[in-house]
Amino acid sequence: MLRLPDNFESFTDARKAGFMKMKEHKDNGGKIVGTYCSFVPTELIIAAGAIPVSLCATSEEPISAAEAHLPSNLCPLIKASYGFALTDTCPYFYFSDFIVGETTCDGKKKMFELMNDLKETYVMQLPSSRDEIALNMWEAEIHKFWKKLEDFYGVTITEEDVKKAILLKNAERDLVLEYLELGKLNPSPISGYEIGTKLDTLSFIPSMEERCKQIRQRIDEVKADWEANYKGKVARKPRILITGCPNGGVRDKTIKVLEELGADVVAFDNCSTNREKIEKVDTTLPVAKALAKKYLNINCSVMSPNDSRLGFITDMIDEYQVDGVVEIILQACHTFSIESFNVKKAVVAKGVPYLKIETDYSKADVGQINTRLEAFLETVAV
Repeated sequence: MLRLPDNFESFTDARKAGFMKMKEHKDNGGKIVGTYCSFVPTELIIAAGAIPVSLCATSEEPISAAEAHLPSNLCPLIKASYGFALTDTCPYFYFSDFIVGETTCDGKKKMFELMNDLKETYVMQLPSSRDEIALNMWEAEIHKFWKKLEDFYGVTITEEDVKKAILLKNAERDLVLEYLELGKLNPSPISGYEIGTKLDTLSFIPSMEERCKQIRQRIDEVKADWEANYKGKVARKPRILITGCPNGGVRDKTIKVLEELGADVVAFDNCSTNREKIEKVDTTLPVAKALAKKYLNINCSVMSPNDSRLGFITDMIDEYQVDGVVEIILQACHTFSIESFNVKKAVVAKGVPYLKIETDYSKADVGQINTRLEAFLETVAV
């Protein structure tokens, strides 16, 4: 039987429940691989008979512990990721067999070196372009990760195993995208705060079947509600698109506030939403090539150039009938912060107001953000 952390009794009931769920899975022979980023090809983890789990990275709570080792002016997502690992307060990290990271930014790749001292951390070397050389490099990384999983677990992963996993993940992507596209309904019958929170919560559920079941149920509920109570009514709220960095750690002081001020957050362009779900793995290509192509095409600001993201955002403005765009930048995330210049140009060229919010996980700027969001909404014509 696996042991629980020494500080287990100090945890909240919700965190205790998460630990016990993961412990039960491991006690029953389950395999767990911890991940942080949408660039990790989770199909290979599934094909190895393991489950990929998202790791905790969206709370200010462990940051003070992380700053004993990391610079205080580092991205809060990186500090939180390391802090949860350091303090044994994330059940998904604690019970992971190993961690898989990726070189999406300099801060993360150096943090992963320290994390490797806490638990084995395998790092995939992600190219920062999308030409043929980069695609071949990333395909080679796919093969290396494939072998890593085989060696670590003592299994053979066949191409047929990977093909089955691709079909499962493609189906899940379609379902999540259908959930995200509820935001296209006008008037909006679901809050953006709920959409983001629901997806974060589901990412911690080990069973893909259970995740899909819950998403399907919520889609059907919302569509039925819209038909009964919203269809045909005039929308009087500004429709907002959120773009930029992962926003889970700042959702309460940005998205929640926008909606409390009278807006509808209807669309998302970030790592765990449309940006990753829109393109499926091509089932007509050899599996390693197909995985490399799909994951390399994610519109993250780490890619240079990244013009496809600008086109994606402007398309979303039309598809979701967006009235304003808010870009959320986490402190010290230089790639997204620099790219925001081009995002603003593309959005303003569409005749849509744009606001950039740079923040961290602290509560120090709550009042300032509230004031800026309120002023921004006054510029949004409906």
